[in-house]
Amino acid sequence: MLLKVLTLLLLCATLGWAKESYEGYKIYDVTARNNFEKQLLLRLANNVDYDFFEMPRALHAPARVMLMPKDQPGFESLLQRFNMEYLVVSENLARSLQQQQGERLMSSRATETRGISFTAFQRHADINAYLDSLAKAYPSRVSVKVAGQSYEKRDLKTITISNGDGRQGKNVIFLDAGIHAREWIAPAGALYVIYQLVENFVMYQDLLKDYDWVILPVVNPDGYEYSHSTTRMWRKTRKPVTSTCSGTDANRNFDFHWGEVGASSIACADTYKGSTAFSEPETQTVRDLLLELKGRGKFYLTLHSYGNYLLYPWGYTSDLPADWRNIDEVAKAGAAAIKKATGTKYTVGSSTNVLYAAAGGSDDYAYAMAKFPISITMELPAGGTGFDPTPAQILPMVSETWEGIHAMAKQVIDKY
Repeated sequence: MLLKVLTLLLLCATLGWAKESYEGYKIYDVTARNNFEKQLLLRLANNVDYDFFEMPRALHAPARVMLMPKDQPGFESLLQRFNMEYLVVSENLARSLQQQQGERLMSSRATETRGISFTAFQRHADINAYLDSLAKAYPSRVSVKVAGQSYEKRDLKTITISNGDGRQGKNVIFLDAGIHAREWIAPAGALYVIYQLVENFVMYQDLLKDYDWVILPVVNPDGYEYSHSTTRMWRKTRKPVTSTCSGTDANRNFDFHWGEVGASSIACADTYKGSTAFSEPETQTVRDLLLELKGRGKFYLTLHSYGNYLLYPWGYTSDLPADWRNIDEVAKAGAAAIKKATGTKYTVGSSTNVLYAAAGGSDDYAYAMAKFPISITMELPAGGTGFDPTPAQILPMVSETWEGIHAMAKQVIDKY
């Protein structure tokens, strides 16, 4: 009977997200207390109209899902039928987003003359302008290049930060963010790393003595801008796939066990893997950057949100790499530093064993194909209803993130 109910729900679903105001959308936390309830949630996650923000592996850790109004009665009825615990986190997402938009506008106006700000989320053009301004202000230590272009021809700019001693061929820490469009706190975190390494150089010069840092703060600028201008919860890239569906999940698009598990073949799904591996110009750019650093690249860190996780390979299987303990040690150093600084707890482990299998991720590719010995995905904490931190939350979140990144970088530098 359960399978019949689920099948009916899935058949009734329409594919894809329209340009939404999110009027009447609800966000739920649903807690699985046993394996049956967990499997039920996993089956529901196959419905492309159910936008699961988070799906923890552990029991009693709530999964968070957003539903449009037409799907709410059936969803609630199903949960009640099986006596599942759930809480409505947001009764109307549109009202929350409207309030936050007003706060963002006030924060932006208050700080727009002061350069980069961590009291507002920066648009892509402003992020690129900030990188260029740093290269101009600190030419001996900072260089900026256009590493590629997005589908909509936005420049994907990387910033390379050194100590200015002119030494070539140093080891490299490569950091990226903004693979998923709606995760605005991730590019903010990358910008804070840049700010600390460049503008607080004296304090952190030990991180640059024998290492250069290469940072790509927004991997997916088309999606990022679209989430600002049109559909706040947009996740994917923006290249059209069919006449009605656009975008690929860039973190399912890398060519290592591509498409094997945890990725969708449905073009409108949020986890759509792409027509081929590296079908997106944005993932091609990251691939090329990683491969260029092969041999020098020692630490790959990709920033996402949300969930308080430090994850490492593998994403396609529950098996662990032969030297997983080395990566685990680095990740635990980051988690310990954050806990000591703020009390925030991060869960450390392999992607599949902490969450669920998802092949085609950038961290697996960096580790396996570009030979970065340390490869970690950092899932920053939730803000607001999940992906929408308030302006007041930005600085505390990114400064906390820096504590973890600083500790992990020191561990890598000392060991490699």
